[in-house]
Amino acid sequence: MHESHALFYIGPLGVTGEITTMWVIMALLAVFSFIATRNLKERPGKLQNVAETIVEKLVNYYTSILGRKHTLRYFPLLGTLFIFIIVCNFSGLFPGAGVLRGFMPPTSSLSVTAGFSLVVFIGLQMAAFRELGVKGFFARFFKPVFFMLPFLLIDEFVRPMSLALRLYGNIYGEETVTAQLYGILPVGAPLLMMVLSLLFCTIQAVVFTMLTSIYLEEVTAHDIEVR
Repeated sequence: MHESHALFYIGPLGVTGEITTMWVIMALLAVFSFIATRNLKERPGKLQNVAETIVEKLVNYYTSILGRKHTLRYFPLLGTLFIFIIVCNFSGLFPGAGVLRGFMPPTSSLSVTAGFSLVVFIGLQMAAFRELGVKGFFARFFKPVFFMLPFLLIDEFVRPMSLALRLYGNIYGEETVTAQLYGILPVGAPLLMMVLSLLFCTIQAVVFTMLTSIYLEEVTAHDIEVR
């Protein structure tokens, strides 16, 4: 399995293969989104139809957790996370991934998954402030009793940390197992593992965003009570 090394530096910051791969994925998704939505039609073409199908499936899924109103409100966060994470996960299945220095699966790096979790943490705080107001934002740490404050504060920080570690650990572990199988049995076993990885990588993206939507639901569920 690979170790992360800086390919080049931007000031004091080292840019690794995971980061360059992530930049490429971001660029490809941006181009796809632009092409698929630049000329929307009532009778969609192939790309528009693919984009609309993806959005519809994701909206329906998150609606089952958050409800329609809050799903539409927070879909930009949830939808972007899901699509970005699943593409990052799948990037490890392409030939050369994990071998070429500039081509590393982004989610096999803890720094990348920690970045995703930081986005979730900030998003949750903004959602809580928006749904509960100033009073409710702080009051939620004292419910059901005031001495729950330290435990609820710890929980608030542990949640995003667990998201980062879960995603990183599973993707890194899958990459490691595939590499070991290739060394033991170059024909057959790695191919089977790659097929299983298609399902495995999808599940990890679903779990990450499902937990995020559950955390959002816990915030939005207090909306009526506080207001």
